Amino acid sequence: MSSSPITQVPQHQVPIQSSLQPQLLTRLLLDLRGKRFSVDRETIMNLPESVLLCLFPNGLVLSRQSSAFSDGGENEEDEEVYGVDFDPDCFSYVLEFFKGASEAFYGTATNPGLFAAQQHLLDGSPSDFGPAASQNPLLTKQAIIVLREELEYFAIPPTDGKALTDDNGIANQVLLEMKRRCGQHIIEKRNIFTALQRNVHKENNVAEQHLIDMLCMSGFDRDDEWGYRAMEPSRCCISSIALVLLKTGIVHHPPGPNGERPVTIDYNQMATAQKLLLFWRKPARKCWWDGMEVDISQSEESTQIIKLWARRVWTLELSLVGAYSVSSASYSSLFQV
Repeated sequence: MSSSPITQVPQHQVPIQSSLQPQLLTRLLLDLRGKRFSVDRETIMNLPESVLLCLFPNGLVLSRQSSAFSDGGENEEDEEVYGVDFDPDCFSYVLEFFKGASEAFYGTATNPGLFAAQQHLLDGSPSDFGPAASQNPLLTKQAIIVLREELEYFAIPPTDGKALTDDNGIANQVLLEMKRRCGQHIIEKRNIFTALQRNVHKENNVAEQHLIDMLCMSGFDRDDEWGYRAMEPSRCCISSIALVLLKTGIVHHPPGPNGERPVTIDYNQMATAQKLLLFWRKPARKCWWDGMEVDISQSEESTQIIKLWARRVWTLELSLVGAYSVSSASYSSLFQV
């Protein structure tokens, strides 16, 4: 027998070392405030960066060490539940929008998408889209503008002495009711740009006006409302999100008499859309204070004017949806338990 230390290592030890390698999770079971979602790993990674940061503020691990998590069961992966402090209805809204956008662009098993009709654009000359048309992600991926708002409001109680806190800082019922009515008043104001436009007029902020103009040229409308808007539980905070398809300048015309689907390009609009690529995987944030007076009276015969201060934080991001998102495995696993 050879005295080489290499040949003296028993062969049964080799698989022990390989078993310690991280195992990739194929899907995650998420518990969002009592509602469970089983989500494909590819679908999770396809979500906007800003949404992922809210879902997993401490980071997301998509693999695990078998020695640390394995209990010997065959279905151990399905038993791991990740608790997430995020609005489940907002999560459903984002998933459904991305699913619909993906199917419309890449097509389904029965209906071809827009991508099939514009593939010939990839053969365009370098002068059309810069260095090379094939390197322009707006030609090969569905682009979605993601705009989120985190609004925290502070109500200034009237001086009648009814809305108070005790020695421990706990609000009485009058103060709690006042805060609830103030929150309801704000949440009913669903127009996206009203508050920012009000700040533009007050501060004469040209940069903010340019932001509104850019967003409205790229897919939003000036009268658009938030796609989802809700109060956070037990907090004076309102979370809102709006998703729109980016206007890339690629125009798909109705089918011709022979079934052809002509496609034309607005190069000025394409140049505007390419500016939004600066926000791909790089969310930008803007914060400002907004003061207002609201009437929270519950009858038409009287008024109850309350001074409100709202701290608004906007997050702007561009998401590019890959072709894998339309595979049956990506979205067939989405469900609530």
